[in-house]
Amino acid sequence: QVQLVESGGGLVQPGGSLRLSCAASGSIFSINAMAWYRQAPGKERELVAVISPGGTTSYADSVKGRFTISRDNAKKTVTLQTNSLKPEDTAVYYCEADILAYGGDKYHFYWGQGTQVTVSS
Repeated sequence: QVQLVESGGGLVQPGGSLRLSCAASGSIFSINAMAWYRQAPGKERELVAVISPGGTTSYADSVKGRFTISRDNAKKTVTLQTNSLKPEDTAVYYCEADILAYGGDKYHFYWGQGTQVTVSS
């Protein structure tokens, strides 16, 4: 059984920062790409940032220069540092990872339960 658990969401004023964390656990043999998505009310889920096992990153244009994704391969964690937050960043943020489980023959995508980020004065 593989699980992803996020933490770190909350309410923050415009211009503030939050650090979102996601930990993978269970019968994990290998993790490929890890990513953060978000979904605002009435909108489709969108990719925010992705990071490869070697640390190569990619960001949505809307968060470039404000958000930073990082990972710790030994701890099986991925982190999203969010700075200069705007009201339009308000959404549920989801962690996603491409994981090969022990005994498995291919990678599968796993999702966390989501953490709410609200940016409001």
